[in-house]
Amino acid sequence: MKKILTVLTLLLISINTMGQNKHPMKIAMVSVFVEDPSKAFQYYTEVLGFEEYMYSPENYIAIVKSPLDSNGVTLLLEPIAPGGNEVTEVAKVYKKKLYELGVPVITFSSPDILKTFEELKTKGVVFKKDPEKTDYGYEAVFDDAHGNYIQLIQLD
Repeated sequence: MKKILTVLTLLLISINTMGQNKHPMKIAMVSVFVEDPSKAFQYYTEVLGFEEYMYSPENYIAIVKSPLDSNGVTLLLEPIAPGGNEVTEVAKVYKKKLYELGVPVITFSSPDILKTFEELKTKGVVFKKDPEKTDYGYEAVFDDAHGNYIQLIQLD
């Protein structure tokens, strides 16, 4: 009986660790393409309420973080100009096509989407989709005034 329990325990341990990376990673930073990082930085901090993580306008670096998770994922407001190299040209097309299709480039969450929606509307944020109940909570979509649609969610 003891041998069977040992074998079952080892089997459960191996099943629980199957496919797990021995060296896991976490998301540190994501990018949102913008024409002008300085203007986007001002909008993301003053209108959307993000906080400065790193800001060096002379080097086109604008990184913000959420006040709800100061050690969490940062958001790089990635410039697609100046430069004019092949990468920025691809980024411009990518950004333009997503916007034309109405596809959000990133999703933000809110603990109270209805209050966030009202606050952002009073600050002039244009919503493409007002908060709507879904199977998983609530969702809304707004224009970030820099050529991107952003999805806003509140999970149940």
